[in-house]
Amino acid sequence: MNLHRIKLRDADLLYHPNYFSAEKSGFLMKHLLEQINWKQQKIKLFGNEIKQPRLTALFGDSGKSYTYSGLKLAPSPFLENLLFIKEHIEKNFEMNFNTCFANLYRDGSDSMGWHADDEKELGKNPVIASVSFGAERVFQLKHKYDKTHKFKLSLEPGSVLIMAGTTQSFWKHQLPKTKKKIGPRINLTFRNII
Repeated sequence: MNLHRIKLRDADLLYHPNYFSAEKSGFLMKHLLEQINWKQQKIKLFGNEIKQPRLTALFGDSGKSYTYSGLKLAPSPFLENLLFIKEHIEKNFEMNFNTCFANLYRDGSDSMGWHADDEKELGKNPVIASVSFGAERVFQLKHKYDKTHKFKLSLEPGSVLIMAGTTQSFWKHQLPKTKKKIGPRINLTFRNII
């Protein structure tokens, strides 16, 4: 595998830039765009209710609801293409996941703000596999306690980024807006809800 270990303090990150071929990535992007019932959810931010600047959907095993920013989501059953991606990653990385949180960034004005995936449902030191299809976007990380530690990575279509160990305890990440004219991007984050 074309796997890169990203060396950051207090983090365990693996990046595979072309995990899925260009042809397979294009196929999966097209079908997931059509098959997923994308929704723009409202979340609470600093006491105000706002629309998220992206569309989302949650898939997973029955009873594995997910709560973040004052929003509680119940999962839909896994679609066939999501199961294919999940099982492919589980086999090759020797991991197991029961949930997929899907994000659709329609263009450069859609984004995700600074956060850590440290909700109690994910347990201590969660493992998250982040899969990207569509437009390439910049993914940024910053250390929670040492402002001098920052990192950015262009997430290519067909790529997989594994975040494990103490990454969520010590780092925040975001997908910022861009003024570049770019097409849509789908990001699938496979995780385990306990």
